[in-house]
Amino acid sequence: TPGQTCRKCLFAVFLKVNGLMAETEKDVWIGFDLGGTKMLAIAYQDDWKVIGRRRRKTRGRDGAENGVQRIISTIHRLLAESEIDSDRIAGIGIGCPGPIDLDTGCILTTPNLGWDDVEIGKSLKKEFGCPVRVINDVDAGVFGEYRFGAAKDSRCAVGIFPGTGVGGGCVYEGRILQGAGVSCMEVGHTRISSSSRSSGYKLPGTVEAEGSRLTIAAEAAKAAHRGDAPYLAKTVGTDLAEIRSGALATSIANGDKVIQDLVEEAATAIGLAVVNIVHLLAPDKIVLGGGLVEAMEDIVVGTVRKTARESVMGVYRDRFDVVAAELGDDAGVLGACAWAKQEITKQEQP
Repeated sequence: TPGQTCRKCLFAVFLKVNGLMAETEKDVWIGFDLGGTKMLAIAYQDDWKVIGRRRRKTRGRDGAENGVQRIISTIHRLLAESEIDSDRIAGIGIGCPGPIDLDTGCILTTPNLGWDDVEIGKSLKKEFGCPVRVINDVDAGVFGEYRFGAAKDSRCAVGIFPGTGVGGGCVYEGRILQGAGVSCMEVGHTRISSSSRSSGYKLPGTVEAEGSRLTIAAEAAKAAHRGDAPYLAKTVGTDLAEIRSGALATSIANGDKVIQDLVEEAATAIGLAVVNIVHLLAPDKIVLGGGLVEAMEDIVVGTVRKTARESVMGVYRDRFDVVAAELGDDAGVLGACAWAKQEITKQEQP
């Protein structure tokens, strides 16, 4: 009855206030990946067993404030659908595009979302009452591959993830390579060409301007409009939003040679970025990830590997390998969560 329910609630409050009720076990970790087109949240138990997941479109053009609320509501829906009490959350790790202020958990800028100075760490901590770690999304993906995937146990692993932009990250001797209070490895915004083609950042001729999926899609739309890619024109048209990685791969499989040329040109640009990275860091593993790689692994990975090996100094040629990521969409979520767990647990140790 209502009266009985009320007495039970009062008794529970009495026990909690007087320290007689056992505290809820903190055995759930939340990983979150904020991408240019989608966001993904996964709940893990301590043994990395997945106990819930929730995926939604990002809708970045709705603005940063709406974006933060969308992130928060996605986690709430994940908890509700998986019947997880928020008191069980031990920590949240979130990977976000662009440079991150590591001390405050603030997204400093996201060229492909148009968000600046977003205090996502503070917002999540306030909402869920647990520790939060915010890192760059590709740092998260590379750390996931280092812990559980294609770069497991590498001494130095570098990841390049072409998508809406081109992100980069590095794990060096078990630690994410980071700057003094700020994330680094913005591979996409390094210049490799004298081309005037630009991306979301004002500097032209960058890896992102030459090698992102968005760049490929823009050139593919032109080809379809001119009649040079008849299958793409017939099945997808010239709408950039519809020219996704799968559509490009299908177009190539059905004889649109110009589309394959565009993908190979983009992969060559990424290969030149790999050359620069090898000369700077001498990584033993270069991991390529994202939808473009998943859809056309042989073309992208093969072209990047060939370009890099032909162009590096001879002493480095046989000291690195270029491989495809193994964890798919889960790489960033798993990596962000694993990093948060590692750092939060370390901080809590006496």
